[in-house]
Amino acid sequence: MKFAYAFRRESWYPHFGPRGTELVPADLRHAWLKKVKSLGFDGLEISAVLPDGGDANESAVGELRRQLEGAGLPVLGVRGGGGLAKPRTRNIARSRWEKAIQFAAWVGSPTLNGNLCTPSNSGQPGHYVGDPLSQDGSREAGEDDFERSASILQPLAERAAAVGVGISLEVHQHSIIDTAWGAAKLMAMVDRDNVSINPDLGNIYWLYDEPEETIESAIVALAPISGAYWHCKNLTRIHIPENRHAIFLQVPLHQGDIDYRFALAAMMDAGFDGTFALEGVRVGDPYDADGGSLAYIRKVAEELSS
Repeated sequence: MKFAYAFRRESWYPHFGPRGTELVPADLRHAWLKKVKSLGFDGLEISAVLPDGGDANESAVGELRRQLEGAGLPVLGVRGGGGLAKPRTRNIARSRWEKAIQFAAWVGSPTLNGNLCTPSNSGQPGHYVGDPLSQDGSREAGEDDFERSASILQPLAERAAAVGVGISLEVHQHSIIDTAWGAAKLMAMVDRDNVSINPDLGNIYWLYDEPEETIESAIVALAPISGAYWHCKNLTRIHIPENRHAIFLQVPLHQGDIDYRFALAAMMDAGFDGTFALEGVRVGDPYDADGGSLAYIRKVAEELSS
């Protein structure tokens, strides 16, 4: 098992970024990489774009690869993709999938962590997590949404396999695979050896105001189809029943509501030997919080292995 840093706070003095998922600027990157490596991570998760802008061609992406691998932090996962079910957005999303597959191959990533999210409308119910509805989710999806998505994913998977890239489909809000049953249904329809599920339990937990499934039942169901890549974050849930809403606070792995000892045991029992991608905190000192999370999950993995 390898441990990737899916950082979510782009902060290294004097720089701080608005998105939190892009590498720090080039003049600060050496020091940042040195710090991340000291925490004990084996590699990074990055977006399918060049951090300093410019055309993501083979030469430029190859140079980024050399820089990261030289720091001992190869790219273990690339984020990309988009929803393929809706006619309004599927052609743009398919193009993003194609570019992300090529980027992953050039940067040397074994995995493309692909989402099937459709852009949501912030003025309508179901835009935010913790609501009774999630826009473009599995509760509202029809059979044709799954069929269209699978039919487009199959040739994308074959294209990825040809360049040595595996696809991990992330369980995510605003997508048809936002629950264990939705993920299992689509996996059976895609049926490609280089495609697996990323069982992001945080996304399942904060999907609705009242969770549709327990974390334990979800991970037991998803572990057998989750072979390559796994996003992990933890949350504390504050339910406001009179408003039909729940608020979620992200915390280090060992402090939240999700039992990662149970989850990791289920994954290891199913033979998981892929990449554990720690989704970093979005506020505060990320190196203290995320370093603590990594130390915790490494300890649990060692205990379970013995």
